[in-house]
Amino acid sequence: MTERIRLGLIGANVQSNWGSRTHLPALAKSEDVELTAVCTTRPETAEEARRMYGAKLAFHDYRAMVASPEVDAVAVVVRAPLHYETTRAALEAGKHVYTEWPLGRTTAEAQELTALAHAAGVCHTIGLQARVNPVIVHMKALVDSGYVGEVTACHVSLMRAGVLTRTSSRTWQRDATLGANTHTIAWGHSIDALRFVAGDFRRLSGIVATQIREWFETDTRRTVPVTSPDHVLASGQLVNGAVVSAHIAAIPWAGSGYRMEIYGREGTLVAHGDVWGPQLAGVQLLGAHGGNTLAPITPPDALFHFRAGDPREDAFNIGQMYHAFAQAIRSGERRQPSFDTALEVHRLVDAVAQASQTGREVVL
Repeated sequence: MTERIRLGLIGANVQSNWGSRTHLPALAKSEDVELTAVCTTRPETAEEARRMYGAKLAFHDYRAMVASPEVDAVAVVVRAPLHYETTRAALEAGKHVYTEWPLGRTTAEAQELTALAHAAGVCHTIGLQARVNPVIVHMKALVDSGYVGEVTACHVSLMRAGVLTRTSSRTWQRDATLGANTHTIAWGHSIDALRFVAGDFRRLSGIVATQIREWFETDTRRTVPVTSPDHVLASGQLVNGAVVSAHIAAIPWAGSGYRMEIYGREGTLVAHGDVWGPQLAGVQLLGAHGGNTLAPITPPDALFHFRAGDPREDAFNIGQMYHAFAQAIRSGERRQPSFDTALEVHRLVDAVAQASQTGREVVL
């Protein structure tokens, strides 16, 4: 077996939401990456994570962790407002870096980090996990091979319930300037999956709106004001001429989940799932070629690299990402999704915001 990449994880608190549900379980089963070091903001939580997941080292200062000679690569799994400073520190230490999406709070931060990554000559990966999901990868392969023929229209939707309430530990996301909301995260993930499968945008129009302007904190029993968008509605045209519509939203009740539809002259492809978020764990694929009846399509086994994971669980796509990250480090090849991919999506986030603010179409 190839020697595993020694990884340091920033944001390893076992009580955290995203990291403890996805990254830590995936790393515990990874054949490609060894969890060598963990970092949280306090010594006691770092030590708890080290013991629970068998890491060799525990840190409560990310600067000390990225400087360690026992760490080959760094994963940044902290809140989005902290992505910039922690990723920058890892790059300046000459480490390979995997940062969760979004890369920064703003496109300017993403642009700076991308330039730093290229200057450092390290492997850089962004957590746009749909690009390693076997269903989405196979969907792209089918489109590229002509299964649907000339693509004429695409639609993507993601309706997630639960926008009215949350605990006080998560209401920091109510501030739009912190860069972690439906517009940046859910729309960014979903629109990147669409462009990965069907192609890049040529032009778009859009509406970015905050429909729910207050959240109720279930633990403090207080109501807090909200500026973060919860609806992003975009329409436009791809470079290949296909027309596109996309509606990504956090709504109060009974969300319908995820659906991406690709229509062409020769057939139709639909990826769908009752998923909580844009990482698309558990999504399924349907297709119709030269007919009107959609039938299930199973991706080939060769696309499932995280053999120890369950494709229905959120940790599965993270395991797939770590496999791709390790392969890129070993080969020295630049592979997507990289920080360059992240920068492209940041610019699309800006484009739909501009279209909404001006009421005018944006040509890309």
